[in-house]
Amino acid sequence: MTNKGLDSGGFPRTQTRVVDGLAIRHVDSGEQEGPTLLMTSPWPESLYAFRRIWGRLTPSARLVAIDLPGFGHSEGRPELFGPSAMAEFLRTLIGEWELGAPHLLGPDVGTGAALFLAARHPEVVTSLIVGSGGASYPLEVTGALADMIAAPDLEFLRDFDSRVGVGAAVEPGAPRAQESEVWEDYVTAYDGGRFAESARYVRAYPEELLVLGDLLASIKTPVQVMNAERDELVPPSNGIYLDDRLPHSRLISFDSGHFPWEQDAVQYGDAVADWIDGAYEQV
Repeated sequence: MTNKGLDSGGFPRTQTRVVDGLAIRHVDSGEQEGPTLLMTSPWPESLYAFRRIWGRLTPSARLVAIDLPGFGHSEGRPELFGPSAMAEFLRTLIGEWELGAPHLLGPDVGTGAALFLAARHPEVVTSLIVGSGGASYPLEVTGALADMIAAPDLEFLRDFDSRVGVGAAVEPGAPRAQESEVWEDYVTAYDGGRFAESARYVRAYPEELLVLGDLLASIKTPVQVMNAERDELVPPSNGIYLDDRLPHSRLISFDSGHFPWEQDAVQYGDAVADWIDGAYEQV
C-alpha cells in the first residue's frame, strides 16, 4: 500500500519485521534525540489509525507504530489473544527493537496489554497513554462489542463479511468516500476469518480484567487515560474506573465517538504531545 491520499504529516511507508517468529507490520519515524513513543493499533483498525496525529507528534519523539499480532496486517498466534499475553509480547518487541523504555500509546485493545506490562515489568516503559478499551471489572461495554463477548462461541462470525461489518464500524474514523485507501487497509486486515480470530482477544476480557483490577493499585508508572464521551462501545465509565484506581494518572475526555484519535485528532494529538513533553512527570 502506498501513502497516496494519506495525511500530509509525513506518515511513512510500512515495513515488516519478525518478532517472536511473527511478521509485524510497523512504521518508524527514525531515530532522533529525545523520547520514543510506541503506538499499538486499535481494533478493528490498523496502524493507519495514527495518520492524523503523526505530524503533530514527530517533533516530540521518535514514533514507532505497530499492528499488534493478529490485528491489522501483522501475523498472529492464538495464545497471544489476551491482554496479559500481549503484554509479554510487547516486552519482547521493546527489547529486541532496542526502544529503551518508551512511552506507550495503547488505545482500545492496547489498554489492557499496556497496563499488564506496567504492572509486571515497570522498567520497560516510561509512561502509558490508554483508553477506549474495556478496562473495568465487572465488564462495562455495550453494543456489538458486548454481544461478541457474551456469545457462547464464535460460530456467529463464521460468515462474517469484513467489507460490510468492519467497513461500517470504521466509517466514522475513515470515511470510504474520503479515505478509500485507509478504509481498504482496515477492511482487508480482517478478511479470511481474521476478524473472528481477533475477537478472541476481547472475549478474554471477563477473566483477564478481574486479574488486572487487582494489579492497578500497584502500578507506579504514570498513566494518561483518554476517554471518548460519546463512545458507543466502551462507555467513559471505563476510564473513570482506571483513573480512580491508578496511583499516578490523569484523565482527559474528548467529545467524540469510539475513535478519538481520528474523530478528534487535533485535541487528541495535542494531549499526547503535552504528556510526553513532560506532563507525565507531574502526576
